Amino acid sequence: MKEWYQMREDEVLEALGSDANGLSSEKAEALLKTHGENVLRETKKKSVWRVFAEQFADLLVIILIIAAIISMISGNVESTIVIFAVITMNAILGTVQHEKAEKSLASLKTLSAPTAKVLRGGVKGEIPSAQVVKGDILLFEAGDMVTADGRILESYSLQVNESSLTGESTNVEKKAVVLEGEKALGDRINMVYSGSLVTGGRAVVLVTATGMETEIGKIAALMNATKEKRTPLQVSLDKFGSQLAIVIMIISAVVFVLSLYRKMPVLDSLMFAVALAVAAIPEALSSIVTIVQAMGTQKMAKEHAIIKDLKAVESLGCVSVICSDKTGTLTQNKMTVQQVYINHQTMEADALDLKQQSHRYLLYDAILTNDSAIVEGQSIGDPTEVALLEMGRKADIKEDTLKEMMPRMEEIPFDSDRKLMSTKYRLHGVPTILVKGALDILLKRTDRIRIGDEVRPITEQDVKEILDKNQAFSEQGLRVLAFAYKEAQANQQLTLDEEDHLIFIGLVSMIDPPREESREAVSEAKRAGIRPVMITGDHKITATAIAEQIGIFGEGDMAVTGPELDEMSDAELDENIEKISVYARVSPENKIRIVDAWQRKGAVTAMTGDGVNDAPALKKADIGVAMGITGTEVSKDAASMILTDDNFATIIKAVANGRNVYRNIKNAVNFLLSGNMAGIMAVLYTSLAALPVPFQPVHLLFINLLTDSLPAIAIGMEKSEKDLLSEQPRDPKQGILTKDLMTALFVQGGLIAVCTMIAFYIGLSMDSATASSMAFATLTLARLFHGFNCRSRHSIFKIGLASNIYSVGAFFGGVLLLALVIFVPVMRTLFTVSPLSGYQIGMIALLAFIPTVIIQLYKVMKEHVHA
Repeated sequence: MKEWYQMREDEVLEALGSDANGLSSEKAEALLKTHGENVLRETKKKSVWRVFAEQFADLLVIILIIAAIISMISGNVESTIVIFAVITMNAILGTVQHEKAEKSLASLKTLSAPTAKVLRGGVKGEIPSAQVVKGDILLFEAGDMVTADGRILESYSLQVNESSLTGESTNVEKKAVVLEGEKALGDRINMVYSGSLVTGGRAVVLVTATGMETEIGKIAALMNATKEKRTPLQVSLDKFGSQLAIVIMIISAVVFVLSLYRKMPVLDSLMFAVALAVAAIPEALSSIVTIVQAMGTQKMAKEHAIIKDLKAVESLGCVSVICSDKTGTLTQNKMTVQQVYINHQTMEADALDLKQQSHRYLLYDAILTNDSAIVEGQSIGDPTEVALLEMGRKADIKEDTLKEMMPRMEEIPFDSDRKLMSTKYRLHGVPTILVKGALDILLKRTDRIRIGDEVRPITEQDVKEILDKNQAFSEQGLRVLAFAYKEAQANQQLTLDEEDHLIFIGLVSMIDPPREESREAVSEAKRAGIRPVMITGDHKITATAIAEQIGIFGEGDMAVTGPELDEMSDAELDENIEKISVYARVSPENKIRIVDAWQRKGAVTAMTGDGVNDAPALKKADIGVAMGITGTEVSKDAASMILTDDNFATIIKAVANGRNVYRNIKNAVNFLLSGNMAGIMAVLYTSLAALPVPFQPVHLLFINLLTDSLPAIAIGMEKSEKDLLSEQPRDPKQGILTKDLMTALFVQGGLIAVCTMIAFYIGLSMDSATASSMAFATLTLARLFHGFNCRSRHSIFKIGLASNIYSVGAFFGGVLLLALVIFVPVMRTLFTVSPLSGYQIGMIALLAFIPTVIIQLYKVMKEHVHA
């Protein structure tokens, strides 16, 4: 079956059971009951309570709950309260994040106008837009929001802004014509689409789709069907959590059995197993990760990148592909004159000289045959015409002054059929017709040419040179306007017939130029191992030219249009995906397919966008990046990051920050787990050696939740290192527990455990309570010192002790908390700590410091070898 835009008007009317008078009220009512209202349907959302409950469906959380129940049964109410407080806080954080996540369809709905002007049974009326049905005839004029997709039956200079769907900000002139062949959405000039805005003219439109069948409806359906991807860190931590939970349960079970074998009471054996579980589980890990990510978002906000979803911070760190829009992100979103061809010479626009007559004629033509304005620095009107006014200002011509001196006598507005605009002015006392427009049309109406002060007949050689220059401009992706004029009779009216026998003046080329920082940002991206790809609704030639200028498109690369992409199979796309640097004239489905193809390759993909059409791809991508200035609310809601300056360079800064956040999270994980490893080793050792329990559960909770949290947060605030963008993106399949990190956990945890056990034996010479107190204090202080080791892979001498004041503050904060527990009687009772002598406290300090000395000496030696 033909598409609506390929059918004749009578065919469309017949297919939809309508006629020139529109549907009858009865038929419209029947269709409304059959097909439903013209609204977007939303998928059923989870309740807040369900989301909250799901936060507890985690093995580690379940183990902690069991530990809390056992603690309560055994009389350790303090442990129970602390454990439940922590897991409840984490559940609340998770619920809040989920509730903030999805509002896209609500924003889509705001694009629908509340009422529609309709023709039913030959009578004009106004109805709620929700009651519009297929076959209705709608009447549109400037300022109206299009309420449904439709085929144009009559167009009276209709202009529509479809930027929310196509991504291109220029108005589209619509006509009542029949189109042949496959056309991209942006090229369907005989169709209008729901959510677009009528900016000029009026039209009679036959409704072809409503509700979820419209283009916006299809986008809504795509968004419903698109599932959010879990970030690599989420996947890694989930995997780690599951593995850790299994290991904890196995070891706890072994310890429990061993304790029973040693004839310990069942309750004491259970508490021993609980102590091990509490020692092993990094209770504060999820909170620390959230806090470190939040710190990263604050820094990004200062650098014009607002992070909506905390998880996105970490994903940024392993982005390997950035699919970027062109207009406004890589370019300035402002048409600018590049070069001028005049007197058979190519020159820069700012080289035009009013003293030269041919230059003066060109400038007058560009400024006077122009309906736009620049008022107090604000551009009003067509971007192309504004660029011509800017060119005039560079030649010291103020358009207001010129137009006051030379009032317009007559005009013939621009028409897409003629592709010309003509005005009549009195230049130097002589009535003169000034013409601008498309070169191919204007040349046919030209029989003379001005070269300097001379006007002579135009030759075939002149025409060839002009066409060659036009071709050269076009191949650079430049938009070209031609200018001509002729003198006229004072009493002769300006008509279409007068647009003939013109004198050619010259060509003006213009483009939406790249941002100054784009090329450097693209270069930085490539240095960081990130592949930049341009995806745009613009034409292929223009897109490729810009991509070449900024370094995205290089030798051997491919540029593909949306229709060409549609003809490719998935296998062909997978084969060519790494060669394609530019996608032009793309649809929403194309964008999702591109993201899918990269993700099949294992790439972590960022996608930028600003229109409604971008929303599904923004949601599908690992990182959706919306434009803060030009972006629609829909795109902002679908994205996980918003650029407040719409600048590609800001994405690269955000990637660097994301890498630093991930590195800091990894260092914080190293800090937490190596400390927990020390606790596990100590508990296992005492269990196998048939010694008393080295820690009470409340001791381990104090360490994990209080003294560990501050240093871990401080590690998360470590500044980024200079060579961060010289590294390749992290492999998202690589878990957080790499071989190097596991080695560090065992070695560093082992050092702390050995020193802790030495302190335990010193205390054991007095009694088991003193031994437990000394082991607790040594482990706590050793882990506080260990915070300095985990700040960086470099030694503290290289990065500087005071380069992270938060780390120093966290250390002293932890020491103060430990001192309160050791020296304040009430705190000693609460945390089951025995009074300690000066000698014992001195030994605690010495033993706690030894692991840090050894680790720092190793780092210094390693730096010396690699120097």
